[in-house]
Amino acid sequence: MTNTTHPTSSSEPPAARAGRREWTALGVLMLPLLLVSMDVSVLYFAIPAISSDLEPTGTQQLWIFDIYAFVLAALLMTMGSLGDRIGRRRLLLIGAAAFGAASLIAAYANSAETLIAARAVLGIGGATLMPSTMALIRTMFADPAQRAKAIGMWSAVMTAGIALGSVMSGLLVQYFWWGSVFLVNLPAMVLLLVLGPVLLPESRDPAPGRFDWPSVPLSMAAVLPVIYGLKEIPSEGWHAEYVVSVTVGLLFAAVFVHRQRTTASPMISPALFRGPGFAPALALNLVSAFGMLGSAFFTTQYLQSVLGKSALEAALWALLPSVPIGMAAPVATALVHQGVHRASVVTAGFAIGASGYALLALAGTDSMWLVLTACAVLAGGIVMVLSQMTDLAMGAAPVERAGSASALLETGTEFGGALGMAVLGSIGTAIYRHDIPATAPAEARETLGGALAVAGRLPGRTGDALATTAREAFTSGMQGAAIAGALLLAAAAAAASVTLRRVPVDDKK
Repeated sequence: MTNTTHPTSSSEPPAARAGRREWTALGVLMLPLLLVSMDVSVLYFAIPAISSDLEPTGTQQLWIFDIYAFVLAALLMTMGSLGDRIGRRRLLLIGAAAFGAASLIAAYANSAETLIAARAVLGIGGATLMPSTMALIRTMFADPAQRAKAIGMWSAVMTAGIALGSVMSGLLVQYFWWGSVFLVNLPAMVLLLVLGPVLLPESRDPAPGRFDWPSVPLSMAAVLPVIYGLKEIPSEGWHAEYVVSVTVGLLFAAVFVHRQRTTASPMISPALFRGPGFAPALALNLVSAFGMLGSAFFTTQYLQSVLGKSALEAALWALLPSVPIGMAAPVATALVHQGVHRASVVTAGFAIGASGYALLALAGTDSMWLVLTACAVLAGGIVMVLSQMTDLAMGAAPVERAGSASALLETGTEFGGALGMAVLGSIGTAIYRHDIPATAPAEARETLGGALAVAGRLPGRTGDALATTAREAFTSGMQGAAIAGALLLAAAAAAASVTLRRVPVDDKK
């Protein structure tokens, strides 16, 4: 396989190849990883039932939905560094126990406060599981070709989990009660706790130094305000409080970076960025997440509010693009294994993603198949990039810092996704508001959902005309955002072609 890692000398013995034990262990790791990624979207259909049962306030309902992602993003770097110090397997098993216990509490929560607390603990558990699984893959699969294949599977499972979460939620809530969306986590966590100590090797940094406790609150202060602000901007607009939130987070990020560069035992070692290809991989990974989640802001609303699908119907239709997505990472890995330069594969992935956005820019108000095709093309190209950038970054990172490297990648993914939704969502919203007549009610000028709600209260043709105008305005906004996304990914393709050609290549196959 042509793989971009540390340069190796011809006298270095070949890396040991993984056997049946390691591949079985990978299978054990994939199920909890799938569930952790599903938990991002698993409340999609459960929220109405939870609201009816627990009667949360509006603020509590928002926290029930968002606290998991906030805690997960805020603690990724801390948990990645902690795993490097105390052992990735140990941290993984601790996280699995916490995730399972919190799932049980959430399933039978009798108040909104209890459910919010349980969701927060689920976020803590998820923050331990995600970087630990990738770090263990880096440890178990020393052979570059096998590692690339395992990372491709990891990327496919992560992407599939986010898509499956909402569908699983809809099916479980339809046939059971809302708590069942949490109980499905228990068998996987029990399986991990039973088989993990037998199949998974323990690995840690042999000389980690002191744990950098001051960096824990600094990292959280850097991540949380930025993620919060970026998540609110698409729906609420560029209000001062959200801009201030992002600015405060960036200031704390500057302080965090300064500490990592000056302290004796940093949480995130600056030496990671000296690994060949690590910094470009982080940057291109962030752009990939920008492109992937930036489109989701529009496509979910398009299926429901423009085409009139129910939430469950929209989620089921949205599963169709996941079929080609599942093949994207293995295809990218196979191409690199056959001798195609990684730069060419990543450039092609970005170009394919840009083509998906170009297709989305052609959609009208009745173009379901075109939109689904565009989503499949876009996501397929992005997953090609994500799998290769993950492999490049993890191959460039020393084994002893695999947890920190994985946590940085995943934190970048969180930032990129939130930034994509904020920027592209803002472009689409601006076009929507420009196209809605100034004479329309204020609620209708804000969002498509607001316009449809107003239209439902208006008589006959007046309501129909407003709904039609709003759907056309939203589609125009989606087209404008898609053009911006296509231009960004085209620029990323050019950047990848140049920067990745400069990264040293390991010719072992």
